[in-house]
Amino acid sequence: MNLSELDIDQLDKAANMLKAIAHPMRIAILGFLEGGKKLTVTQIHELLEIEQSTTSHHLGILKDKGVLLSKREGKNTYYYLKHQNLTQIVDCLNHCCE
Repeated sequence: MNLSELDIDQLDKAANMLKAIAHPMRIAILGFLEGGKKLTVTQIHELLEIEQSTTSHHLGILKDKGVLLSKREGKNTYYYLKHQNLTQIVDCLNHCCE
């Protein structure tokens, strides 16, 4: 396969998603959302044990790059993985770093 056979836009999107994931807190967020879980900013910030504003910043990056989606229900906004198979990347990294 050569570069002309590849979809450059698709490769760019994939690279941007990987860049968005490439942070310890954002990798942890993906882990928390495995298995179709939907969590609020408050729930995620409590799990991460970091400031809520910092958690919101990380969620914004992941959402902006197409890693997460969000859904508003009443007063809460729930975040969840756009593609459940993204957790396979986290699993692979965990195995490679053992």
